[in-house]
Amino acid sequence: MFGEHLLLQFYTMHKGVAEEPEQATYKWDGARYAHASGGMRDIRAFSVHPFEGDNFIVQSVAAKRPHITEYAVATKLTDGVYQVIAVDEDDADPPIRTAHCKMTDDSGCRVQTREQLFAFAHATIVRRKGEGGLVIRLSDGAQKPSRRR
Repeated sequence: MFGEHLLLQFYTMHKGVAEEPEQATYKWDGARYAHASGGMRDIRAFSVHPFEGDNFIVQSVAAKRPHITEYAVATKLTDGVYQVIAVDEDDADPPIRTAHCKMTDDSGCRVQTREQLFAFAHATIVRRKGEGGLVIRLSDGAQKPSRRR
């Protein structure tokens, strides 16, 4: 979706303010983008899938929990700029959680089907939190921003 190499600038968002810039490079391995260099070492690999309108589902694998898949919604704000919010079952109303949460020994709500994922992703989009993160796709020649102290 984004080509062979991907240089990204990540920011955390708190109350609508972007903070803590971090850059990382990812390389397409045929199935997903794998961490190649830079910060964001906690995101080992990810893939992006079209969802609704300007929204995408991000499926990621964390370095600390490589056997657990995590999901987020990325909303395209403008070309190359996305707000990314973790899909959270608490965004859904109780009847949606009851219908779609599958309890396991290690989780209070395990997503096992596409229908479950879509229900929770839609609930996250509707909630539109000011938290999450901002991700900017940079050109391969982009320089890191200077940090002021």
